[in-house]
Amino acid sequence: MNALITGGAGLIGSYIANYLVKNKIVDKVVLIDHFGRYTDSLNDVFVDYRKYRFKDITENIIIERGDASNYSIIHAVLDAHRPKYIFHLAALPLAKIPNLNPVEAEEGSIGSTINILDSISQLAKHGYSGPDRFVYASSSMVYGDFLSEGPSEDHPTNPKEIYGTMKLAGEVITKGLGGFYGIPYTIIRPSAVYGPTDMNRRVTQIFIEKAMLNQKINVAGRDEKLDFTYVKDIARGFVMAALSPNGKNQVLNITNGKAHTLLEYVECLKKYFPGLTYEITERDAFRPKRGTLSIQKAKNLIGYEPEFTLDMGVEEYVNFILQHHPLAK
Repeated sequence: MNALITGGAGLIGSYIANYLVKNKIVDKVVLIDHFGRYTDSLNDVFVDYRKYRFKDITENIIIERGDASNYSIIHAVLDAHRPKYIFHLAALPLAKIPNLNPVEAEEGSIGSTINILDSISQLAKHGYSGPDRFVYASSSMVYGDFLSEGPSEDHPTNPKEIYGTMKLAGEVITKGLGGFYGIPYTIIRPSAVYGPTDMNRRVTQIFIEKAMLNQKINVAGRDEKLDFTYVKDIARGFVMAALSPNGKNQVLNITNGKAHTLLEYVECLKKYFPGLTYEITERDAFRPKRGTLSIQKAKNLIGYEPEFTLDMGVEEYVNFILQHHPLAK
């Protein structure tokens, strides 16, 4: 019995793989990944943390190098391994990427989603009964500006940038083709994921690296809030959704369920970097106005409850960077 994770070498995918193996949920985890990078590798602070992601589970993973937007590759991988669970994370890892264009974003959220679901339907003619669950990784960015505090999954979806738009299109495809082909699915909407081995220059990583190098931190918006969610909670939520019968054909917010301002995150970092300095600037107009998301549905249906407070997550994250980043030594 195995699971397939597209984009499996990424941050969330690697934590899902570790959770599946260490909790003996599957025997093997198949990772398909094109091993691309979305950040500037020439940046002085860039570190490729991927070598740390699977060091304890190497005997239980199978790596299939390839792009999930290539139909022949995804079809061959599905045919070879016939996974019981599929976690589809192969897409752009974050909303703000230099020179992002709709075509690049479309390949991950739309093209690869179509390929996987269609390939499953074709392999059904050759003895593959399909996965018990297809889990599509969406994003809280599909909501656009929050119209209320603590929006549930029924909040209107009105993305205002490329990333959220393509993630929402992937949701539509998952629902439509999943229903048409009879493939049970779950759609997950995470928010502001952070944690050890992140290397995609999310704001949480940028702030820590600046603090480590005694550089002033730019806080864009005094009241800017994000529902920061520790990566271990995200991974556990994905797996719980896949295993639970109540998660079938549902859309779920998997977050911390409690937003914090960027300033609160900076204050957490001050415990480890007492000399930290920052300045407050205007909020980034590119970003939707966000905050806490409701996780009540996930609590009720699959029993999800976050285990990490912001303080707990930051402690693990900072300690990892101080131990493994060359500039910290």
